[in-house]
Amino acid sequence: MAKIKLEYIWLDGYKPTQNLRSKTKVEEHENFQGTLEELKNWSFDGSSTRQASGGASDCVLKPVAIYPDPARINGYLVMNEVLNADGTPHESNARASINDDNNDFWFGFEQEYFIMDRKTQLPLGFPVGGYPGPQGMYYCSVGGKNTHGRDFVEQHADLCIDAGLNFEGINQEVASGQWEFQLFAKGAKIAGDEIWIARYLLDRLTEQYGYYIEYHPKPVKGDWNGSGMHANFSNTVLRTCGSKEIYMKVCEAFRPVTKEHIDIYGAYNDQRLTGLHETAAITDFSYGISDRGASIRIPILTVDSGWKGYLEDRRPASNGDPYKIASRIIQTVKPVCDNL
Repeated sequence: MAKIKLEYIWLDGYKPTQNLRSKTKVEEHENFQGTLEELKNWSFDGSSTRQASGGASDCVLKPVAIYPDPARINGYLVMNEVLNADGTPHESNARASINDDNNDFWFGFEQEYFIMDRKTQLPLGFPVGGYPGPQGMYYCSVGGKNTHGRDFVEQHADLCIDAGLNFEGINQEVASGQWEFQLFAKGAKIAGDEIWIARYLLDRLTEQYGYYIEYHPKPVKGDWNGSGMHANFSNTVLRTCGSKEIYMKVCEAFRPVTKEHIDIYGAYNDQRLTGLHETAAITDFSYGISDRGASIRIPILTVDSGWKGYLEDRRPASNGDPYKIASRIIQTVKPVCDNL
């Protein structure tokens, strides 16, 4: 019998932005295969995570995805939905609201973030009491003058790949100390699971470096880019229709529900969506081919492929919940496609 370490991971009930929580369950198994079927539900003290009262504090963890833990021997990362004691989805459980059981919707998320020095509480590359050089030379840079945190970012990429995530890339972003990674998945729930596991690995890695990750969409005020989590999405219709008219109908469907999307795209996003720094103003809605200043960008590759491909919603903030974002996008797009 071998002992294995199962890291049960879930989202707490804090508002306006939920946090990752986790705890380790050690079990003995004869021949563990790393499948969901081998896992059992577990419970936690919801009164300590703003998900229950002290008098009825038990919440239930339901495993929904499992990945090898590359930093542990015989370890696994287990993503969970939070349930009430009666087995119904907890109000903090946005994953349960996703209407994509057949994995028709594919999502690629571009997660931007700042690496912060825990001692100075400033982004890497920012001197105490001042500012580094202006934006321009940091984006996709190379060399010690403009590139900060590469060893950390490379290690995080290796951890994600070793965990089996469909990790697609990394690059330094426009501001000093700002980076991005990309993940893609066929299935909205799978995409959300993988973003949260990648964030977990990112946050856990900071413990070794004396860093922390800032997901706030505008942590540095002034003439500095904010951080987003652009959502690239498609379904069978968008991937195969070959119709500009259908793409226009899908884009227009977002216009009357602009507020509903912004409301769940991340807290403090008004500080980022100003109409500057490659964003559309939070009060506006627009779309355009290759337009990174629009709410929704129609990629040139989609057009060049004969209107077969995907769309990019550029509004989600870096601190947004991918489950909520995917759920809301599907809620907007699916009726249009179902009624064609």
